[in-house]
Amino acid sequence: MNDVTQVTWLLPVLVLLGVVFVGMLFSFIPVRLWIEAWFSGVHIGMGTLIGMRLRKVSPPAVIRPLIAATKAGLVLHVNELEAHYLAGGSVGRVTQALISADKAGIELQFQIAAAIDLAGRDVHEAVKVSVNPKVIETPKVTAMAKDGIQLRAIARVTLRANIKRLVGGAGEETILARVGEGIVSTIGSSDSHKTVLESPNHITETVLGKGLDAGTAYEILSIDIADVDVGRNIGAQLQTDQAEADKRIAQAQAEKRRAMAVAEAQEMMAKTQEMRAQVVQAEAEVPLALADAFRAGRLMADHAGEQRNEP
Repeated sequence: MNDVTQVTWLLPVLVLLGVVFVGMLFSFIPVRLWIEAWFSGVHIGMGTLIGMRLRKVSPPAVIRPLIAATKAGLVLHVNELEAHYLAGGSVGRVTQALISADKAGIELQFQIAAAIDLAGRDVHEAVKVSVNPKVIETPKVTAMAKDGIQLRAIARVTLRANIKRLVGGAGEETILARVGEGIVSTIGSSDSHKTVLESPNHITETVLGKGLDAGTAYEILSIDIADVDVGRNIGAQLQTDQAEADKRIAQAQAEKRRAMAVAEAQEMMAKTQEMRAQVVQAEAEVPLALADAFRAGRLMADHAGEQRNEP
């Protein structure tokens, strides 16, 4: 009776432990993914999946892109995909880029696609731009022709991605900067703004001839001037500003001369007042001199002598 009771108690425990073990096994080993891969034609061993778990690699992030590539007719190796995953790349994005390139007839190797992805560029987007060129628009570029008239132009640039130059090549910002500089130099070398307005394609021909896509990740297919507006008459404005500046200089010089004249007049007035003060002082000293002469008797003697000399 005791043996039967003990067996009855142990059986549920063993079943529970078995269920837990099987659950842990299935959670560690993606059996469903392994079955999915085998039925999709990707023959991968269970040990490979266990190794991915031990190396902290997500099996779905590697196996499902491999299944998609195999179904698309590409031959990829699980070791390459796993190495790219461990390097921090996006296996799914690279695989999609390879599939798109193969369907579009573009030669793209896995090593190049992986390098582009690790360089921080969206390789799938690059393949799409290579198949379907994109159009970017420059900001409004302001330049002045030789006749002093300001022009404002906007250009649309059609780009196609150059897969071979995606690693290390400059981006769209460089293209826009170069196109803007080319527009400024072309307008600046024009004798008249009317020439630019009459033939805006001259700008595009000149800019395209400069090879602005050198060293970039794109190939410039075309440059089209979308809009050209006439701005201010910078030449006339500069002449007006120069005349105003000359006027201010002349006024300053005249004010300087006037100040000098006023200073000289004030100096002469001061000298005149000083001379007048000296005269007043001299006139004030005459009565004192007469008083001294009276006290000394000189003035009386002279007066008596004058009386004797009278007839």
